Amino acid sequence: MICTAAQIAKLVEGLIEGDPSVGVSRPARIEEAQEGDFAFLDNPRYEHFAYTTKASVLLVSHAFTPTQVVKPTLIRVDNVRGALVKLLPIFDEAVNAQDSSDPSKISVHPTARIGAGTSLGAFSVIESGAVIGSNCIIYPQVYIGRNVRIGDGCRIYPGVRIHFDCVIGDNCILHANSVIGADGFGFAPQKNGTWSKVPQLGNVILENDVEIGACTCIDRASMGSTVVRRGAKLDNLIHIAHNVEVGGDSVLAAQVGVAGSTHLGKNLQIGGQVGFAGHITIADGTKIQAQSGLASSVEEPNTALFGSPAIGYKDFIRSHVVFKQLPDLQRKLAELEKKIKSLENETRSMTPGESNGSTRP
Repeated sequence: MICTAAQIAKLVEGLIEGDPSVGVSRPARIEEAQEGDFAFLDNPRYEHFAYTTKASVLLVSHAFTPTQVVKPTLIRVDNVRGALVKLLPIFDEAVNAQDSSDPSKISVHPTARIGAGTSLGAFSVIESGAVIGSNCIIYPQVYIGRNVRIGDGCRIYPGVRIHFDCVIGDNCILHANSVIGADGFGFAPQKNGTWSKVPQLGNVILENDVEIGACTCIDRASMGSTVVRRGAKLDNLIHIAHNVEVGGDSVLAAQVGVAGSTHLGKNLQIGGQVGFAGHITIADGTKIQAQSGLASSVEEPNTALFGSPAIGYKDFIRSHVVFKQLPDLQRKLAELEKKIKSLENETRSMTPGESNGSTRP
């Protein structure tokens, strides 16, 4: 995909300084950009790169005042980051476009339905009763199981597995090798010490605008549904166990683990490697620092937590300061104990009159 500076300026409502016909095909960092790239400058610390960059087009603010010659064509905008938000999705669509696949390499069951404008990658398998909406991109080697429902405008990257009866909403993104709807971890102990598998008969529901990272696994419910609410964003390598609910617009960083039947509220911010015990509830707006562990419910909304088991964020920071001082505190305590013991020995060796400072008549 190639855009001219004039086309970009029109999209972002910017003003051009330089050649409006120069073409660019991709975005790049200002310090790494080459001819045919467009870059941006929105931080004064990087201004020196504006005079050395090889980019063909450079997005800058109206306030930028060059102190040296700038070679790229400039596009001046009110808000550089805001302009990027408009531009990058256009290039993203071009980069992620899928080549047409040989139909003989795609397996679609006769009872499955595929919406208009949806493309299927090579070696994809669509099972019986599955319904895929319009304008979706299904990349190669995707498996879509029996009676799965997928909405409009979804992008499902290579190697994704969506098991039977699961439901995916509109405009969802599932990254490579994520697994939606594998069995929940359900086993019953037996008298002889073995474990008997408990059938997992529910499904997984991803509501609209959900994004699931690469290699993330969301288990189907034992009964009912495991649910990820609208707008939630899950990073790579996350595990969501059976019957969990993830609240809308929550963000979970990599390697988070959520045990079964836990309810995560909306607008949560969860750092990497946070672990949740099962059957607890986390209030809306909770923020949890990386590597924390939650073993009990959080009832107060908008709480910030840290530690394992997690406590109030500020309490943890204060406690951590004390923790680092423990060796010195232990040494000082030993010295005090030694002095107290010495004073006690001196007191015992005194006569009764000497102990209270009096003398006999």
